[in-house]
Amino acid sequence: MPTLPSAAPDRTDYRLLLPAITAWLVTAVVLSLDTPHRPALLLSALVGGATAFGLLTSKGPHRSIHRLAAAVLLTAAAAATTTVLHTADLHRGPLPALARPTPTPARGEPDSPGSPEVPPDADGQPARSDSGDGPTSRSFSGDGRTAKPEITVEATITGDPKLHGSHTRGSVLSQPTLTVSALVTRVRPAAGVEQAGAVATVTRTPVTLLIRAQDAEQWQQLIPSTQLEVQAEVLPEQPVNPSAGAGSAARPRTDSAALLAPQGQPRILAQPSLPQRLAAQLRRGLRDACDHLSPDVRGLLPGLVVGDVTRLPDDLADAFRSTDLGHLVAVSGANLAIILAVLVGGTPADPDVPGRGGLAGLLGLSFRTTALLGTGLTLAFVTICRPDPSVLRAAATGLIGLLALATGRPRRGLPTLAGAVLILVLVDPYLARSYGFLLSALATAGLLILGPRWTAALRARRWPHHLASAVGATAAAQAFCSPVTVLLAPRISLVGIPCNLLAEIAVAPATLLGFGALAVAPLSKGSAEFLADLAALPVGWLAVVARRGAELPGAELAWPGGMFGSALLVVVIVALAWALPPLLGGQRRRPRVWFVIVVVMLLPIVLLRPPVVSRLATGWPVRGWRLAMCDIGQGDMTVLPVEPGSAVVVDAGPDPKSADACLRELGVTRVPVLILTHFHADHAEGIPGVLRGREVGAIEVTASNEPEGERSRVLRWAADDRVPVLRAERGERRTAGAQLAWQVVWPTSPPAPDATGPNNSSIAILATLGPPAAPIRVALLGDLEPPAQAALLTLGLPPTPRPDERAPPSPAGREPTAVHGAVRTLNGWATTVNAADSVDRHGGPDPPRLGRVDVLKVAHHGSANQDWALMAMLRPRLALISCGTGNPYGHPAPQTVSGLRALGATVVRTDRVGDIAVLGDAPSLAVASHLRSAHG
Repeated sequence: MPTLPSAAPDRTDYRLLLPAITAWLVTAVVLSLDTPHRPALLLSALVGGATAFGLLTSKGPHRSIHRLAAAVLLTAAAAATTTVLHTADLHRGPLPALARPTPTPARGEPDSPGSPEVPPDADGQPARSDSGDGPTSRSFSGDGRTAKPEITVEATITGDPKLHGSHTRGSVLSQPTLTVSALVTRVRPAAGVEQAGAVATVTRTPVTLLIRAQDAEQWQQLIPSTQLEVQAEVLPEQPVNPSAGAGSAARPRTDSAALLAPQGQPRILAQPSLPQRLAAQLRRGLRDACDHLSPDVRGLLPGLVVGDVTRLPDDLADAFRSTDLGHLVAVSGANLAIILAVLVGGTPADPDVPGRGGLAGLLGLSFRTTALLGTGLTLAFVTICRPDPSVLRAAATGLIGLLALATGRPRRGLPTLAGAVLILVLVDPYLARSYGFLLSALATAGLLILGPRWTAALRARRWPHHLASAVGATAAAQAFCSPVTVLLAPRISLVGIPCNLLAEIAVAPATLLGFGALAVAPLSKGSAEFLADLAALPVGWLAVVARRGAELPGAELAWPGGMFGSALLVVVIVALAWALPPLLGGQRRRPRVWFVIVVVMLLPIVLLRPPVVSRLATGWPVRGWRLAMCDIGQGDMTVLPVEPGSAVVVDAGPDPKSADACLRELGVTRVPVLILTHFHADHAEGIPGVLRGREVGAIEVTASNEPEGERSRVLRWAADDRVPVLRAERGERRTAGAQLAWQVVWPTSPPAPDATGPNNSSIAILATLGPPAAPIRVALLGDLEPPAQAALLTLGLPPTPRPDERAPPSPAGREPTAVHGAVRTLNGWATTVNAADSVDRHGGPDPPRLGRVDVLKVAHHGSANQDWALMAMLRPRLALISCGTGNPYGHPAPQTVSGLRALGATVVRTDRVGDIAVLGDAPSLAVASHLRSAHG
């Protein structure tokens, strides 16, 4: 972390702060306005400039106020003018016209808003419907299919290819998406496309290239400044839905005029520039030097040094975000500050006197020579690490500081920051809408404004110098940034400050050793690997701090989102800043003993959140719960308790974090068996969260291997934790503890010919919960669709095994809990659960019917695809539906909810009430709920 300025008398110069803020706000507003407003903006800027000139030439007793007003007006006029000029390329040329044409409904297509809603695609964006309604850039072929414009473009790559991670969307895990930023310089119709009078058009249009998965390998090798030619489709811009509410009516502005989908591989027209080739070679050398390191270090060190996070494990990235260490995952302005500090030293003791230390001071270099070397180092840093917002902020701040050094002027922190922000916003207006740039500027402002004051206050209370500086700086940066991070994710990290303090000792050595490895990699791979090995120690420490901090149950606190949550957090921070000094004691008094005792006692409770304490505070989980359905968003996760601390889990939902949080709140530390009904992402992606820090006896899966990609992930997770994988069979019976037993009633082997697909291969079980005298009968149907449900109704219950083949129930309180019943291993894996002999499937011609159940986990999140003959047979008293708030699939279907109610069932949904718990026994069935947060 940068060295804090001296806590001497406050001589902070705030004069540039107001013009910088004005330019930022004006730029952000202009970016949000439509093109027709641009002439009026230019006219307003001209009027503002003239008014500023009049104020500067006026005479009177208030000249200082006039000068300040003139400065604000001039910066506002300059910001409006430069923003209009910079964004002009987004609106001229053929590409914007192809992406945003005038809406024209196709013949035979409805132009009324009555078409069905199209769910989002795999990338989370609204899918482009072919219905023809609304503003669209589509042309229609004779058979009614859309035909996107095809063109050939010449373009220059302006940024590194970016791989956007996969995420769960519905039942599938989306493929990673590769995007490339480019500047199109020439456009012409694609080969083979007839267009009367078509000629090549010269333009300068920024675009985003969306690369197909089969073409990604070659595109990932491209370097900025490469010139290429490619044939591409122009993807239509999504129309604005006025009914979506004010929050979504305005299209978010970007620095891209169109989204192009290249068709095939590019043809290289010109190789990248020499500086970009050298930068790419250095980055590749650092990656190669890290190949032999552990996965965490191998992914984190290039990210920390040059911003290359392509190999960073997803769970480690999540841990860094949870602990507010996200600025360390990728290169930030702090890296440049560390490097410049080695060259010119930290902030001088007297900021009014120009000076330099570091290597420049030791070598006796002049101010101008030092500034020249620093400038070259800064430009090289930006080229190698790429001009990300925080890097640009640090580079501009550093260059202004070096300019002051070269001219013999004192280095002032806040004017330097304000000047850097002002210049950058005028040069690149898109930074005004960048959260990364905002957080970087706010963190630096916190260090400069509050950091010295809070450090001085702590030292006055006899805190050690280094500890006071570290705590003051970290707390100041957190105080300034937290109201913005709440806008990005509605949560507060309770371990952010301590984790940043623990990480601070490792950041500088990791950065310097990493840059050393980067520099020597082209000369000696062995030396680079040696330096990478040395860097592995501090980098590994950073990974440990992030992982251990994120694993604490109380690491994060849910917080209201949006502007209300941000404003509320500002009020809380101000209140804490006002209330803490009296509690810490005066300058000559020791800290109040009672306050220290309370903090020491409460902090472990808040962070560890023991289930007993959480139950007292929240009432969750309720005592005597027999079944819990976790609110994990658009997916399924059901928990069946065995004994205190132990439970059988059916499905894991789409998100490891939510799955882990639910089990933590329920106090589950042991899982005798995890039943995965089928290999869909909304049921399986949460498995790492179930495995995290828990003893898992086995994972039981269905007979179908589809989809193969998700199945492979499940097997890999199980292998990494050495958890055996079993294959379920219809007819197997199991017991766990004294009050839980179940039998598998689906799927059949071989599978039914008319009930194919992953959903229809879901494991369906009938379970009995609670005391044997009055057990609760539960049906969990996975995602079965009508063909499988109808077949299950016909088959009924599996035949009952002979009495001498039944396995006895496991005694309660035994550790670890044993699961008894018939099992079958997958791929020959051994199992650690106790298995009885195979069940005899002899039975009469009329198998017993399924019969009525007390509780039904409605199949497929309550979709409209239900077999109502089966529902009538089961006739549940309580129907539980797991679905995400505002999900795009319409789950649960209104006809399903009304149909269940018509059968006499009480319908309870996770999207309405949150977590659900079933209580009591068969005669006295009850439900409790726990609203945590909304999930999509």
